[in-house]
Amino acid sequence: MARPSSFAKPERQAGKIMKALQSPKFAGKEYVKSVGTVRNYEQALTAVADNLQRETGEALRDLTPERAAQYLEQRGLEVKQTTLNMERQAMQKMMHLVTHRLPHNQALPVVKSEHKQVLKSRSYTAAQVQVVADHQIARNALATEVAHAAGLRAHELITIQPIAEREPSPREAHQGKFQGREGVSYTVVGKGGLVREIRLPHALSERLEAHRLPEPEKVTDRGVHYRQHYAIGGGKNWSQSFSAASTRGLGRSNGAHGVRHSFAQERMKELGKAGYDRQTSLQITSQEMGHFRPSITEVYLR
Repeated sequence: MARPSSFAKPERQAGKIMKALQSPKFAGKEYVKSVGTVRNYEQALTAVADNLQRETGEALRDLTPERAAQYLEQRGLEVKQTTLNMERQAMQKMMHLVTHRLPHNQALPVVKSEHKQVLKSRSYTAAQVQVVADHQIARNALATEVAHAAGLRAHELITIQPIAEREPSPREAHQGKFQGREGVSYTVVGKGGLVREIRLPHALSERLEAHRLPEPEKVTDRGVHYRQHYAIGGGKNWSQSFSAASTRGLGRSNGAHGVRHSFAQERMKELGKAGYDRQTSLQITSQEMGHFRPSITEVYLR
């Protein structure tokens, strides 16, 4: 929970970091010279510091690689790719040269912005999702049902594993998480490398387990390497299959991201009927979807 912060204003925090980054004395041979880069980095770090103060009460210099990855995951739902990239580069430069919290041979994860998808995508009804699945080959149809049941992103389908084989990242969770959705627990790797628990209905889990690979297979999707444990669709190929099947079956396509909208809207209704108020329902749904911010869930409800 965010706490009142006694730290300097975000602009001042960013300014001090940039002063260090412009000094060969502190940053060495990699100090920032370009006036344009200095301006862009300072704006980016100011935005990061402002968000940290408001959300968690943390100072910019206290930022860890793990927290930065979480920030990028959340921020990717709010801003365009160019802004997200600049903030990532600025944080990485700061942690390499000033705070030394990130080794020089390591980089922050590259996160793809979902801002455009969230703004433009629209949900499908359960019946419409089934129509789309009926127009796909078996492996992609099963992936569509799994994505809808758990509100998954395209690349997360590739990363599914039983929870007994991979624990989720430690995150605070509301006691109402997954209430009303009995089933089998799995984990997926979300944006920024965060591992979260998902829940699949028993019947769907049984079908998924029937597609368990004898040995994990190496898969590359959009330049990122994964180890896939189930012979189902995922990533870019599944997204393209979903859009094509939606066009064939429904005469239009809202994109594969639409199933996340569907999940969010369905969960909000379920939690409301279970007696939770709107704010608590938003909190629980955000945790299940892996972005952990109720304000982002609001966007999926349009």
